[in-house]
Amino acid sequence: MSPELHQKLTAWRRHLHAHPELSLQEKATAAFVQDRLAELGIPFEANIGGHGIVATLTRGHARSRVGLRADMDALPITEDTGLAYASKTSGVMHACGHDGHTASLLGAAALLAADADWSGTVDFIFQPAEEGFGGSRAMVAAGLFDRFPMERIFGFHNWPGLAAGTIAVHDGVVMASGGRITITIEGHAGHAGMPHLTRDPVVAAGHLIVALQSVTSRGVDPLDTAVLSLCTIEGGTAPNQIAGRVTIRGTLRYHREAVKGTILDGIERTCAGIATGFGVKVTPEIVMGVGVVINTPAEAELARIAAERVQAPVRRDLAPSMAGEDFAHFLQQRPGAFVWIGNGELREGAELHGPRYDFNDAILPVASGWMAEVAKTALASN
Repeated sequence: MSPELHQKLTAWRRHLHAHPELSLQEKATAAFVQDRLAELGIPFEANIGGHGIVATLTRGHARSRVGLRADMDALPITEDTGLAYASKTSGVMHACGHDGHTASLLGAAALLAADADWSGTVDFIFQPAEEGFGGSRAMVAAGLFDRFPMERIFGFHNWPGLAAGTIAVHDGVVMASGGRITITIEGHAGHAGMPHLTRDPVVAAGHLIVALQSVTSRGVDPLDTAVLSLCTIEGGTAPNQIAGRVTIRGTLRYHREAVKGTILDGIERTCAGIATGFGVKVTPEIVMGVGVVINTPAEAELARIAAERVQAPVRRDLAPSMAGEDFAHFLQQRPGAFVWIGNGELREGAELHGPRYDFNDAILPVASGWMAEVAKTALASN
């Protein structure tokens, strides 16, 4: 990548960082991407599954077709970086690097547009609403693979704590499947000095939180991987009143679909037991989200070959993550691979979804270069 293109991508990435938009609200981000594609002379279609965009380049006479994907949405997190290009939108920031992913895909488009040494068709997928709002599912439902009949699809996520520019390629599972948990405990409110006249949902909630820890620690095979995290608890308005209702929210994650039933059954049984024991009503609601991200073998090998061709260090030994990624929906439709590209040193508070996180602009050449190269490698392999 030329220094001029790197500088341009850095400016684009920092513009996106300064102007983040939440899932389902990426209107200005999508407009910015469309303007950059027009500037590069690359045709595109917009408003696919929401604010999604697909740009397409064709070279030569080969009929092979491959997709490259980046996500565009930000998170409801208040930025604490002090950067000159910090978020200008209160309470919203690019705390996961989707600004960098978007800029990297624009870079790959620029590289391939200027490169005559390939044949086939490449679709550049700019996806909205990755952060738990089903953007990939919406694009698939809008006919993504019918309108753009790619045979394979590739993507990446930046990875703090992995050496900058190193590319991690997994064989099989990359990231977890999971769901969102909401548990409502309804009791009987009353005076805190007369607890015998109440049914205390706060006490029941405390026992439930502890009891649910055994769902994974005692219900799931230790050789499997599962997480059940309860992250928020809300209840009560006065220090001298026993509340009538408590709500607990959290998440569950796993790497094998077979584990899901064990976890769901454990949650149901535990909630029922607490309800009986404390004389309260306990209602668990679980909304399943993304599936497991699983690389297919041939495409993982293509991802590795492409990484070596752009002279990036390659890691094949990293364990999968318990974080989720809705790239899984694309991989349920087409073979493909999802890699991690090192973002550099992991600093406190600068983890993914941390208030001091920032995408490392130094890795833009590797990220864009790998995406362009994996597309060329995949097209040439057919």
